[in-house]
Amino acid sequence: MPTPSLTALPVRRLTHRDLTACADLSEDRGWPREEHKWGLLLSAGRGYGIDAPDGGLVSACVVTEYGPPGRPTLDAIGMVLVAERYARQGIGRRLMRHVVSLLGTTPLTLHATPNGRPLYEELGFKTTGRAEMVRGRLTPDDTASDVVTRAATAEDLTAILRLDEEVFGADRTHVIARLPAFADQLRVAEDDGRIIGYAAAWPNMDTQVVGPLIARDTKTAKALVASLAARTDRPLRTDIDVRHEELLEWVKARGLGSVAFNAVMTHGITELPGDWRRRFAPLTVAAG
Repeated sequence: MPTPSLTALPVRRLTHRDLTACADLSEDRGWPREEHKWGLLLSAGRGYGIDAPDGGLVSACVVTEYGPPGRPTLDAIGMVLVAERYARQGIGRRLMRHVVSLLGTTPLTLHATPNGRPLYEELGFKTTGRAEMVRGRLTPDDTASDVVTRAATAEDLTAILRLDEEVFGADRTHVIARLPAFADQLRVAEDDGRIIGYAAAWPNMDTQVVGPLIARDTKTAKALVASLAARTDRPLRTDIDVRHEELLEWVKARGLGSVAFNAVMTHGITELPGDWRRRFAPLTVAAG
């Protein structure tokens, strides 16, 4: 049973000053430190945490809001962690109950590992999809693609944001506008001068994470992934919606292997907004 002192510990907002403590907590649970990703999430979203009596963080998570400022239409919860020495004492449940209560009636989403899924189900989340994490070095495709891709420029941002909101189903300008500084690569696909897809690749430990991946069709998604892979010497990692079977088969045939599956869960809505047919991979599962 959790001790009264632990369950009474206050939840507080996290800031950039907590970046090292968040990375320490990740490392404590056997995850990569991921300071680069934590930095983005704490800048674009809101972190919540519980301080440990003996120093550091007992628990932490991040909420990323989407929609008009102050009137979110979707909140994504991610990076839900509890320090190993405080595991299985109800701390994660306490933090999640607090955060879900704070968010009120706003629809919620998260990506759940098999270990975390029972807690989220207890809190009313329903599984509405699955994503498969794949990783490896992409072997070039012998078949030349007729999809035109190029590096994005500052002038493309308006068109990227317009396409992203249409496909994602909510405004995430405050996140996507950070991509040029956050990502090593940001590329667009064009058809007759019109942007029909875009993708970023950003550094995460020894890999380049591909995400977001937004594309008109699978052919365009393949071209974007191939163009990113051709410009890095790191392995790629990405989380692909399992409904995109053709893309998954293609990346696996070219060297990427399956690492894990996550359940895509929602609370307050039966499915995510937007157009999943053009939404191939998230920026990061931590941000929905």
